[in-house]
Amino acid sequence: MRYLHTMVRVTDIDQSLDFYCNKMGMVETRRIENEAGRFTLIFLAASDDVEAGKSSAAPLLELTYNWDPEEYSGGRNFGHLAYEVDDIYATCQKLMDAGVTINRPPRDGRMAFVRSPDNISFELLQKGGAQEKAEPWASMENTGSW
Repeated sequence: MRYLHTMVRVTDIDQSLDFYCNKMGMVETRRIENEAGRFTLIFLAASDDVEAGKSSAAPLLELTYNWDPEEYSGGRNFGHLAYEVDDIYATCQKLMDAGVTINRPPRDGRMAFVRSPDNISFELLQKGGAQEKAEPWASMENTGSW
């Protein structure tokens, strides 16, 4: 398992980039605009991690901007911790066997979400790209929130 990024939601991209980049010295390494999902993802690396961050070799900060206004309360602006795993299905099975609820099963063979005992959300991402869809994951429903 390898630590990938921490996600925080932001309400104003320009204001956020001013803080994180201009004031904190972080550097934007990539940006994803998703019209269908109506969001923008901006990945930032610490100044000493810029080159490694461009290849996802260093942990990054992911700023998520949802295009439709939303008020964040109760820590909702903090999104999740993300880890890359060698086998998403085996990892989820191991967690389930240990009593962990899979909140968002890896139906797509690529991504799952679980929560810590303190309700910290963890995103698990399949290393190298999605596996072929497989049961019981492909038809498993979401449980709770993540």
